[in-house]
Amino acid sequence: MVLRSKNSFLSRSWIGFLYVCGAGLIITQPAFSQSGQIPLQDFSSFKNPSGSWQIAGDVSASLLKPNVLNIAKGTGILVNMPGKKAHGEDLFSNMEHGDIDLELDYMMASGSNSGIYFQGRYELQLLDSWGVRSPKPGDNGGIYERWDDSKPEGQKGYQGYAPRQNSSKAPGLWQHLKVSFQAPRFDASGKKTENARIIRAELNGVVIHENVELMGPTRGSIGGGDEKATGPLRIQGDHGAVAFKNIEIKQFDQPVPELTNLQYSVYKGRYDANVNLAAQKAEAQGTVAKLTANAGPLSQEYQLLYKGTLKVKAAGEYTFVLNGQGGGALVKINNQVVVPFGQRGGKANLSAGDLPVEIIYGRAGDRGNPALGITIAGPGIREFYTGDAITPDDTDPILVTAETNTILRSFMDIGNRTRVVHAVSVGSPEKLHYTYDLDKGMIVQLWRGDFLETTPMWHERGNGTARAQGVKQLFGMPYFTLGRLASQQDAWKTDSAGTSYRPKGYVLDEKDRPTFKYQIFGSNVTDAIRVSEDGHGISREITVTDPAGDLYAKLAEGTQIEVGEKDQYVIDGKQYYLQLLDAGGAKPVVRDAGNRKELIIPVKGKLSYSILF
Repeated sequence: MVLRSKNSFLSRSWIGFLYVCGAGLIITQPAFSQSGQIPLQDFSSFKNPSGSWQIAGDVSASLLKPNVLNIAKGTGILVNMPGKKAHGEDLFSNMEHGDIDLELDYMMASGSNSGIYFQGRYELQLLDSWGVRSPKPGDNGGIYERWDDSKPEGQKGYQGYAPRQNSSKAPGLWQHLKVSFQAPRFDASGKKTENARIIRAELNGVVIHENVELMGPTRGSIGGGDEKATGPLRIQGDHGAVAFKNIEIKQFDQPVPELTNLQYSVYKGRYDANVNLAAQKAEAQGTVAKLTANAGPLSQEYQLLYKGTLKVKAAGEYTFVLNGQGGGALVKINNQVVVPFGQRGGKANLSAGDLPVEIIYGRAGDRGNPALGITIAGPGIREFYTGDAITPDDTDPILVTAETNTILRSFMDIGNRTRVVHAVSVGSPEKLHYTYDLDKGMIVQLWRGDFLETTPMWHERGNGTARAQGVKQLFGMPYFTLGRLASQQDAWKTDSAGTSYRPKGYVLDEKDRPTFKYQIFGSNVTDAIRVSEDGHGISREITVTDPAGDLYAKLAEGTQIEVGEKDQYVIDGKQYYLQLLDAGGAKPVVRDAGNRKELIIPVKGKLSYSILF
């Protein structure tokens, strides 16, 4: 179903994808395992860095100066500054990896270009793609193209993968990347049996790739286009200024446990913890190659008792998550309950060897399709699943796009703890959107990418909630934008007592953009928020009639607020920029508020500023 109107566009489409990463045959494994955060006090984790690479304590960038990073002395940040004085070269890790999870923060200078090469061969592009509406494989987060010089012009690049949407932030802001990479597989003779994969990649909290098969190395790979079971992590260093911190690696180089010798017995009746199944008469018995809820002849109100062996190759702490769809399940290892019946998961410290396993599945009735399976993860082992196929949620998602300026009222959850019940979300064709809290006169979030998913709001009975669909910038727990302070050190009030706050809705301009109106402290307020044409940010103009002499606006809060270029502030550990445009001569104040910082300013009638991220 597709429904279009002036202020909304609804589409219903099925999206569902399941990829279960099975255990492949790995003949060659890394010679040594390194998991954890790469120390950035020096270059001991890397091979022969060129002079363009530095270790710094802090770094920043200007939106106006291309390919420049400003650095401060210290440690903890890896910086590349190629230029005339120091020709940039790629940086290679000492460790070599196969299957790996990589998580890091990075910062691009304006107009800069870099990349992460898994095993030195498969590049995930890093680029200043701020404001790009339709990203390509060469944009930030893209899987770069393979290359063949023998092909005609325009066809040399092939098999590149663009990110699902542009989740990039502005130059000079920290961006967060998470990638799960699966190395190619080889048999005993060295023949490749399975291509490498990007199992999942997230940029700034948004999934940009899922289960992408890499048919071969991308352009510029090491080894002349060959493929290996292992290779170094490589950071491109010859194109532009870039910085990295919090580089965390998890290697998965240990053989997976095997669940073998599975024998089942099936019994009538619901699960009862007080009943000893071994003393009961079984309706059927047999053996299976893998777990299933459908062994035996019964279809409802039955119990399956499995006994078998878990072959553990590496001692350590293991995590187990059960799929007991249509009932419940329990797991015992070495006669100890690891996952109690009806719970989702548990952990156990296991020794290496053949360990006895007991698994019970209890079918509760006839609701839902019966399914049984278990996900296992452990030291050096990426989680894997064995058992019945997981049935994906087949709910047809309800998506709202913003091909024109679009407004939707709903509930909106902010973080994990707060629900805004009078939220107005405003979408734009520039792919930059925001949510306004009518109860506080506050912008509670700004995001870039797709607009809204409203499945929770409109599917079946619904709960009234919509979800932002792109990379989000939250602005803290909802608070009143305007407040009265007897002194600049008074705490910002969190409730409406004494404010006489009354929302007055909004009016639309000729482009269907809202200007919000409300009353507070006896004054009338108009609050006009506009998205910039380049999609880089929003501008906000607050106009107050006859403001009280002690009226202030709270512009931002965060763990850090740094003073940037003229009238610019960098907020919350370089998460976004706030640019003061016109305050009628009033001076902003950065102050302490518990363990956080606040940026406040006296209001003299009109106040305007922009937010860029």
